[in-house]
Amino acid sequence: MTLAGIEEEITQAVQKLSESVVNIEATVYARGRRFGGIIPVEGSGSGVIFDLTGHVITNNHVVDSADVVTVSLKDGRVFGGKVIGSDGATDIAVVELEANDRNLPYATLGDSEHLKVGQIALAIGNSLGLPGGPTVSLGVVSALARPLPGADFIYEGFIQTDAAINPGNSGGPLANLQGEIIGINTAIIPYANGMGFAIPVNMVRHVAEQILEKGRVIRPWIGISAVEVNPAISRRYDLRVDTGLMVIGVSRYSPADEAGLRQGDVITGINGHETKSMKDLLSEISKLAVGSGVRLATVRLGNEMEISLRLVEMPARLYSRR
Repeated sequence: MTLAGIEEEITQAVQKLSESVVNIEATVYARGRRFGGIIPVEGSGSGVIFDLTGHVITNNHVVDSADVVTVSLKDGRVFGGKVIGSDGATDIAVVELEANDRNLPYATLGDSEHLKVGQIALAIGNSLGLPGGPTVSLGVVSALARPLPGADFIYEGFIQTDAAINPGNSGGPLANLQGEIIGINTAIIPYANGMGFAIPVNMVRHVAEQILEKGRVIRPWIGISAVEVNPAISRRYDLRVDTGLMVIGVSRYSPADEAGLRQGDVITGINGHETKSMKDLLSEISKLAVGSGVRLATVRLGNEMEISLRLVEMPARLYSRR
């Protein structure tokens, strides 16, 4: 493809998507320290309309604890917004526009399952809150399944991109050349050049659907803390295995506790899938519903055994940042 052809693809993708990208102003009413009274504290970010009924995806940290949310469209329309649900663990929130007019532009959610490192990515958002609509930056998908340095999110499978993500871009879309959302931009690292992160759209879709259906995200839970086994840990504790997860804590009354899992047990598999890291375990659990049965392959004092348990909903205090 010629350079002119690539340029045409980029401009068409931006045109397709930018109408649905919104600016979000979030106001928190805080009490003044010196003279008392209520002081409005304002922050801004981006979001994107993702369905015809006027629901907007943004970051949880953009609207967290907001008393008033105002959403501005590129065409000049301004609506009040209501946060109908949020998830601090993935930094996703869904805002509903308070609008009778349903003639709203909305974006197409793509598929992040088959992203490739090196493919072109477009970051669109309201950088620095500048007037005149969203801005666009161009880059590539730099890496996949990245942990986010310095963050306390449970989810670690972020898209890394070198497309410029500036303050104000949080909550805006990362898109492909078809104008489809492949991720929601969530953060930049201030001490690094050319490193931004986005939540893959498949995770975004899953979280948004649960928020719309249930008002919150329901996560299955077994109730353990563990460390990843390596040869050094195996030798020190005489574990007889070199990989797996050594249980270091079991929450009282949790499924793991009721099933008899103990400190020192090593989990080597779940439902027939090998488990070498906590990410492996969480990945398999995340595919299951609350109430599902789970078979854990474990090693206790050198003896192999299988422990069966049934998943329950993770207590909100364990993943909420509010």
